[in-house]
Amino acid sequence: MTVDQQFTTLYEKLQNLLRQHNRLERENDKLREEIEEWKGKEAAALSKADELQQQISILKMAAGQMNDKDKKTFERKLNKYIKEIDKTIAYLSQ
Repeated sequence: MTVDQQFTTLYEKLQNLLRQHNRLERENDKLREEIEEWKGKEAAALSKADELQQQISILKMAAGQMNDKDKKTFERKLNKYIKEIDKTIAYLSQ
């Protein structure tokens, strides 16, 4: 094999590697975007699950079906929300 043929072969291999590298970079970018999309969906699902859990707690409390542990947990959450609302009102009235 001559030097020119070796350079040609090497050049072709480099071109193939560059094409493969570019393809893999595009694929990697696409996968990163998908990951971010799934993270957003996961956060939305967790938020919705938390919201539904709160609604269940409220309904149980309204129906009088809470045990003592659930009542205390509910009251702590309710007190936390009340404190946050009070802080917000105090901040807004400044």
